Amino acid sequence: MSNSVKSVDGITKESTQAMIDRTLEAYPEKGKKKRAPHLAPNDQASGSACVKSNRKTVPGVMSARGCAYAGAKGVVWGPIRDMVHVSHGPVGCGWYSWGTRRNLMSGVNGVSNFAMQFTSDFQEKDIVYGGDKKLAVLLREAKELFPLAKGISVLSECPVGLIGDDINAVAKQMSKELDLPVIPCNCEGFRGVSQSLGHHISNDTIRDYIIETREFSEPETPYDIALIGEYNIGGDAWSTKPLLEECGFNVKAVWTGDGQMEHIAATHEVKLNVIHCYRSMNYMCKVMEEKYGVPWIELNFFGPTKIKESLRKLAERFDDRIKANVEKVIARYDPMMQKVIEEVRPRLEGKKVMLYVGGLRPRHTVSAYEDLGMVVVGSGYEFAHADDYDRTAPEMPDATVIYDDASEYELERFVHDLKPDLVASGIKEKYLFQKMGLPFRQMHSWDYSGPYHGYKGFPIFARDIDMAINSPTWGFVKSPF
Repeated sequence: MSNSVKSVDGITKESTQAMIDRTLEAYPEKGKKKRAPHLAPNDQASGSACVKSNRKTVPGVMSARGCAYAGAKGVVWGPIRDMVHVSHGPVGCGWYSWGTRRNLMSGVNGVSNFAMQFTSDFQEKDIVYGGDKKLAVLLREAKELFPLAKGISVLSECPVGLIGDDINAVAKQMSKELDLPVIPCNCEGFRGVSQSLGHHISNDTIRDYIIETREFSEPETPYDIALIGEYNIGGDAWSTKPLLEECGFNVKAVWTGDGQMEHIAATHEVKLNVIHCYRSMNYMCKVMEEKYGVPWIELNFFGPTKIKESLRKLAERFDDRIKANVEKVIARYDPMMQKVIEEVRPRLEGKKVMLYVGGLRPRHTVSAYEDLGMVVVGSGYEFAHADDYDRTAPEMPDATVIYDDASEYELERFVHDLKPDLVASGIKEKYLFQKMGLPFRQMHSWDYSGPYHGYKGFPIFARDIDMAINSPTWGFVKSPF
């Protein structure tokens, strides 16, 4: 990141604040007072958070957030391929999460991966009398049906916490009976203010039940690393892991996309943790640094500028052999990426984009859009903390709008004022903006495309953004707005 301040023509702190003030006028005084600290012009020079975050959503204001259960099941546990993941509670939450949001898995379903929907299907009688006995029966059935599963996670939904079921006791008993790790995760959806607490609870559970219970079978090398916060959305891990291996690293474990429990359990033996999604996994990296002395580094594999910068930053932690390999890899892929940019950039130069996603993307993808000649005029997160916004401020152009836990109304008003050429957000926003005649990309799961990470992913990202903005379809859409 250069020291020069990025800016966008026509956007000033005064104009952005005026837009925010106009938007807030729709709220009653109490709601306005609560929402105002979550909306602000970016102060790139300060390099620190300009908005409040990780607070409860204002009642009555439609939020795009998920719950603690969603963070635990949909993000951390669900992508681990060799475990059975049980949603303990009513069928609705479990069914919502069955697809693990396009976290692709290798292996044979039901044999070496278990990307299926497992639920205890709570009924009224379970709410009244408790679901502990039902859970024990379910766990026995899971072991019988899928004897090759390396473990079972039990993820509690809201009613489990409300009625006081003790999933920890059941898991402990069944783990002995089945001679299999049965790991309870107390991630009831009502806990915390968003899915972020689900990530934290899951990390703590992995710390307490999994880490240090296994060792790697392969010999130790100076280049052993783990890829943390990589969920294999659309095959991202299958792009990033080979890239790191091409540079000479041994990627011993991936957390948790296409991940394996026994590799995750041995991660305390690696030399360095490479974290991509900081929000969901920083807790675990800090634990391993404090307890096992494993350092960690945060990298960004979106777009050639950040990929190159990240690989060199990573190489600095290792010897000359790795540094030379990294330069060879960059020299190999740079011309390929330049060809992609030369083809697509003329059609995207100067186009404006607004971002609103969870996790890392509202800051990590900024440079990838800039590689294509685009300008990011607004960015924000569903469930970020202050340290996420600290990391966002230097990436975003100065004075552009930053929004935390934005409502659909706020996003709609900002779109009317900023008139972006593309909105990159989630499924809850997709159809609203498409009905407004605006190109849209679903950036939680790459809109059924991908991968987007690494040198393999950037050409696909560039193609998809070009296709979204320049499709002739938009000439036939008459917006009701």
